[in-house]
This record gives sequence, structure tokens and C-alpha cells, in this order.
Amino acid sequence: MTVNSPHTLDDFAGRWTLSRKIIQRNGDVFTFSGEAEFSWLEGKSYVGESYVDNGHIGKDDIVKKHKGKKHKDNVGAKKEMCSLAYNEKGEVTAPNGSVMPAERRYIWQQLQTGLLEVLFDDERHFHTFSASNPNAEHLCGDDNYVVRYDFTKWPVWRSTWQVKGPRKDYTMVSEYSPA
Repeated sequence: MTVNSPHTLDDFAGRWTLSRKIIQRNGDVFTFSGEAEFSWLEGKSYVGESYVDNGHIGKDDIVKKHKGKKHKDNVGAKKEMCSLAYNEKGEVTAPNGSVMPAERRYIWQQLQTGLLEVLFDDERHFHTFSASNPNAEHLCGDDNYVVRYDFTKWPVWRSTWQVKGPRKDYTMVSEYSPA
């Protein structure tokens, strides 16, 4: 992690210009152009009751809603997490030139350990990573999603997803820059 890399959710808060390429195994390329915004979720914090071992979150994470309450984790230290709503909106251009609107929502939160946890907008766990080890994996049925975040040119940053499974085989590269 470099001095200029993100350390907390505060570093992500705000609006970002977002460009993305989705490269299918057959060579087809879809592009996305739009904006992503990280905004504070007021009146909510999402507290994870997680097994923490050497800075890694256990696979049996449970996520619950609390309103400003503190919770004790497995070592007895109090923790409270703040959350950011991640909203992206833009347009996807297909290889044939057709353009369609697209949007996606997540919840980002920071654990007491400093790890960043990403939840789907329905609060299911998606993945967890740290700025110093910006890699994560998510299994969805038979489809495996592997992400690598790149913060080396912060505040411009990237996420690169490798997605493989019986029905999916693509690489998705997203670049974020301050709006």
C-alpha cells in the first residue's frame, strides 16, 4: 500500500467518473460509461459478527442492521461500522452498437480490522478486501468471481474481475477517477 492509497471509507466518499470494459471469452467487448457515487448511509450502520483470524473475515459472516449500536466481536473489543451506499449509473454499449441504461448498487463498510467489506444492496455478503491486499473472491453457484483492486495511481483506481463458470467467462476492468 502506498502513502497515496485509500485507508478508510472517507477516501471513497463522493462522485467518481467510471469507465468499464467487459471482454468476453469470444472477443466481444462491451463498454460502460457513467458515474459512481459513494454516499454515507445516514442513521444506519451495518455491524458484522465475524470470525476474524489474522485479519481475514471468516466464511460464516453474519450481517445485521443496528442503529448506532456498538457490538462486541469475538475478542471482546467494541466495534461500530459506518457504511457507504455505492450507486453507479451509466450506459452500456454492446459490440453491435446498441446502447442500454445500466445501474448497480452495493453497500461498502469498514470493519474494525480495517478491512473493507462489500455487500450486495440486499445486504448479503459479496466480498472483503484490504488496501494492502486488494484481492477477493466470490463464488456464486458454479461461477467464480475473482477481483483485484489497483490503488497504485490513487486517486485513480481500478478493479479487475475475472469471472469463470459454466455460463460465464469474461474479464471486466473498471477505472474510477474523481468526478
